[in-house]
Amino acid sequence: MGALRGRRIASGAARYLLLGLLALAACDRREDAGIVDPAGEDELEMAKGRGVGHLDPDEVAAGKEIFRHDTFGDEQFWTGVLRMNEVIQSAVDPMTALSVGLKVDSEALPPGVLENANLSDPATTVALISLDAVVGIKGQVDKQGKLLSVGITCALCHSTVDNSVATGIGRRLDGWPNRDLNPGAIIALSPALPREAKAVLNSWGPGRYDAYWNQDGLNEPTVIPPAYGLRRVELETFTGEGPVSYWNAYVAVTQMGGQGSFSDPRLGIEITHVPDLVTPKLPALREYQLSLEAPTPPRSSFDAAAAKRGRKVFFAEASCVKCHTPPTFTDVHRTLHDPAETGMDPTLAERATTGQYRTTPLAGVWQHPPYFHDGSAATLRDVVEHYDDVLNLGLSDRQKNDLVEYLKSL
Repeated sequence: MGALRGRRIASGAARYLLLGLLALAACDRREDAGIVDPAGEDELEMAKGRGVGHLDPDEVAAGKEIFRHDTFGDEQFWTGVLRMNEVIQSAVDPMTALSVGLKVDSEALPPGVLENANLSDPATTVALISLDAVVGIKGQVDKQGKLLSVGITCALCHSTVDNSVATGIGRRLDGWPNRDLNPGAIIALSPALPREAKAVLNSWGPGRYDAYWNQDGLNEPTVIPPAYGLRRVELETFTGEGPVSYWNAYVAVTQMGGQGSFSDPRLGIEITHVPDLVTPKLPALREYQLSLEAPTPPRSSFDAAAAKRGRKVFFAEASCVKCHTPPTFTDVHRTLHDPAETGMDPTLAERATTGQYRTTPLAGVWQHPPYFHDGSAATLRDVVEHYDDVLNLGLSDRQKNDLVEYLKSL
């Protein structure tokens, strides 16, 4: 771990960040229907957090506003350093924006506004930003239609839309990972970046982001994770550093470029900003995130009879339950796991602070392929095959199929 963290970008070189769509920082910043099996219904309800604990509705409402609309003052970075307002104004028309995974909130649009809009004109993108209709993007537009500044919010990476109007246009789905988003390709449009940085950014691809690249110089992106189904899950990140507020602070300050304070001696990070526009907002942000339930799978999306058989495989023959323990379908409350235990690539664990991985909760797992932190399993069948091989489970083909159907029902 120490050797990896020692491989930092040379002093004076730009350190590029990104929280899911865009991000860079300089060296100087461092001062519809449930599961049919009745025996599984209670587990799923508990896993989604229904009826568990107490959430303050006022804090949830405040956190929703922060999640969707608060940039933490990161315009200083996206506008002042990356000059992304210039890029959007001159080169990012709506069709381009949609092609790289940006989403449009249809409920923010006046009736009929899209019917006559020129989707090949960057001015239309600016107009959508002025309406607060581009998910995760906040901008200031003057009366002449000039985009004066732009920043990003948590929703950029951790929200999508239901495509109810068109692909990429619809009602918000907060907490759903935007696996269409191509952060690197968008950030690489910045005129402030050197060629070698753009090459790294363009290598990431849709739905992937490297939250440590600007810290250690390694290029090992991970998939954008869901921000739903976290209630009663004590450690919410892949590597179990701490509660979700720890990661919110890390990302807001070191990745989004927000004006806040963050300290972690384990990573050699000590950033102080006065005033701190991040830390006071973390409790409400966490409250909103914990209110986001995992989505229920459509009834037609899995075979109910096979799922019922697969539940038995999950609890008995495959013993998945040893780690994916109800009601949260994780054992993170009692342990983390060495990468070798589950045959995982160790790189992310070594770059982070624990050297281990948490067991991922399974509620809503049907919704967010690819799987594992690095996206190395394209489908749930690939996940099952991986564990059957690594753990020598000896499952039959039918057991594997049934287990997949059970996972799809969660």
